[in-house]
Amino acid sequence: MGVQIEFADVSLVGDREDNQDRVAVSAGSGAVLLIVMDGMGGHVDGARAAEAGCKVLLELFASVPKPLFDPIGFLHRGLGRAHAAVVALGAGLPLDLRPRATCAVCLVQRSEAWWAHIGDSRIYHLRDGAVLARTRDHSHVEQLLREGSIGEDEVHGHPLRNYVDCCLGGEPALPEMSMSGRIALADDDVMLVCTDGVWAHLRDPVIAAHWKAGAGGCREALLALADGAVAAGAPHSDNVSAAVLRWRA
Repeated sequence: MGVQIEFADVSLVGDREDNQDRVAVSAGSGAVLLIVMDGMGGHVDGARAAEAGCKVLLELFASVPKPLFDPIGFLHRGLGRAHAAVVALGAGLPLDLRPRATCAVCLVQRSEAWWAHIGDSRIYHLRDGAVLARTRDHSHVEQLLREGSIGEDEVHGHPLRNYVDCCLGGEPALPEMSMSGRIALADDDVMLVCTDGVWAHLRDPVIAAHWKAGAGGCREALLALADGAVAAGAPHSDNVSAAVLRWRA
């Protein structure tokens, strides 16, 4: 497995006073898990929410045999446990003060990938420097885009862009989870998970272009993407966090 993949992660504070994002890559025997969590800045203890959710997923991944027999079941179980852990942080607090986080998770094994996300943290499947597929945010703006009420060019500057429809934490009921089916990976395909600090001020083609042929190593491309996201959002850049994996057949 070690000679077939290349992976990296990064988390920058941007222009914020603290970093409420968490990012992790866990490589087991025959499987790799990419995680980003974005503590919601409008809520108390967003960093604790992101930390708790990430910890649960890493512990569960470490405890299961690899490669995983049921990737979708693992993702559903993991996000359910992560949600419960974040909900527990807010026990006894008024609803508007409970910790919350968005998340994106990608599992890669046997030249295949599966993903799941909640909120507006994203997963991109990149090939030849272009976006082959990406998740669709659980947000009001994404719904407007799907309905055709706004165009792609209006998304980034929309006044409601930061309003998400679901997240980890808050209400005890399970939030909406979007999950992929099995995704076949070709040689040199890239899987990118990121918080909204990455894509908020960068169009998808700009994000994907960092991994076009001859663009250099995976880590170098990721660092350049993160620095570019901070610069594009200055002087009000959000935390910028991402993890990336390049598959080598």
